[in-house]
Amino acid sequence: MSGVGQSERATQNRVIALFRDELRYRYLGDWTDRADNSNIEEGLLSDWLTSRGYSAAQISSALHKLRTEADNHSRTLYGNNQAVYNLLRYGVPVKIEAGMRHLIDTYIEADEPRKISPFDNMGLLDLIARTGIGEAIAWRLGDLKGNRDAIAETIENNVRRKILKEQLTDPAYYETMSALLDEIIIARKAKAIEYEEYLKRIAALARRVGAGVADDAPEPLKRSQALRALYNNLKKARERPPRTNRVSEEPAVYTVSGDPILDLAIELDEEIKRVRPDGWRGIQARENTIRAALLPLLKNDVDEVERMFLIVKAQGEY
Repeated sequence: MSGVGQSERATQNRVIALFRDELRYRYLGDWTDRADNSNIEEGLLSDWLTSRGYSAAQISSALHKLRTEADNHSRTLYGNNQAVYNLLRYGVPVKIEAGMRHLIDTYIEADEPRKISPFDNMGLLDLIARTGIGEAIAWRLGDLKGNRDAIAETIENNVRRKILKEQLTDPAYYETMSALLDEIIIARKAKAIEYEEYLKRIAALARRVGAGVADDAPEPLKRSQALRALYNNLKKARERPPRTNRVSEEPAVYTVSGDPILDLAIELDEEIKRVRPDGWRGIQARENTIRAALLPLLKNDVDEVERMFLIVKAQGEY
């Protein structure tokens, strides 16, 4: 196997470990040589949708739309993947009965009918951030009215999907978000909190996950996703016990000014932008230019350089 192939395999193994070990997804195994492989496992998807209470007609329509987008030969593979991702993020539009549409439009004691159309293309987390969780449930989850567990699981699944989508861009931040989500789910299932309190907590978490930044983050971090990722992961490393061959460092104080970790993150950000070659991703010599720039700033720690380089590589700003 080539060096590129080995690197790709190692990345795939890390992603599998994240889903299986940390996020507790069921791993179905290596299907490289499996007959009739498909990017849409209709049997598994149908079973899950059935368990969520969708009708056979709705499931059939949703699968048809997914297949149509995934197998569109008039587009590139990238275009097909983008179309399928949009369906997964925003939902597959499946026509429902007029009576159910009326129920959604007038849900939650509306003084006058509420039309869902302004928010049809908005994701659930975006809707929670924009309108509040009560309105978001009314607009998007009206068909689950009365089923508290189904509403909760739908919100949790949307939060989890967002965490998974952004995990590689800022591992430290989204690892924290994942742990908070687990705590909320455990409390809900154990009935350790009232449902109203649960909704407050999950709404607050949904907003944090959607925003990608803590409310009390220093101002410079609120303006740049890449800078936030550098800061969060530098800070996370200093919160872990030091390796035996490294000198222990005092943890930094989380303040707007005088924060040495923030200063280091800003210095890294500026240096990366200064030295990055055009089209550097995937070209070893150009990637090494960035690694070389990180090395002195990270005290010649090769392991730390490699860890932070993977985070740099995941940032669209670079």
